[in-house]
Amino acid sequence: MAKEEMKIGEISKPRFEFRSFGQNFDEAAKRMARLSVPVPEKVWERHSDEIYIVSRTNDINNTKIRDGKMDIKTYVQTVDGLEQWNPLMKAEFPITKQILLEQVFPAFQVEAPNLSKDTYSYDEFIAIVKHHSNLAAVRVHKQRFGYMVNGTICEFGNVFINGAKIATINSESTETEDIKKTIKDVGLEGVENINYLQAIKRVIGMIDKPLANE
Repeated sequence: MAKEEMKIGEISKPRFEFRSFGQNFDEAAKRMARLSVPVPEKVWERHSDEIYIVSRTNDINNTKIRDGKMDIKTYVQTVDGLEQWNPLMKAEFPITKQILLEQVFPAFQVEAPNLSKDTYSYDEFIAIVKHHSNLAAVRVHKQRFGYMVNGTICEFGNVFINGAKIATINSESTETEDIKKTIKDVGLEGVENINYLQAIKRVIGMIDKPLANE
């Protein structure tokens, strides 16, 4: 069976991903840029503002809010050290009490608070999160530079987590062997592979562990 061709910005079947966070990936980023084939101008540089909802009791569901829409992805498996995630749910604000009780808070793996209204606005939902002892709403600004190496979708980026600046670099594809070749080619062998959920928890102190190359 022919492998699927990766296209930046388009939905494919679930991908595997290598990603790391730290203070300096300059050399790997330079190699990634030089090895990349030409990519669409729209992904040369992208900026986004997002809110991640992190939970002390959950490490398998990744929740973020962007442009008034909530997106939850769930961890599926790890193959050759590479994580695979699938969409779990998508919802727009205002969001119904039923969705919050049946999908959102179960994804956080926390007990839902008493909800007295039928629907909740974005601001009302964030207020609930901020008052929950096991949840945190974290502001994340991303500046991402897109590339494509060995048929894998790659990026180097600057990430501001509640204003704290760190760097991230990644390679993702439906094909694990292509990712592993890219990791070797750009000089990232032996570097810790973690996801946004884990990185954010470390930065805000929810997990007592430094990032890969601090």
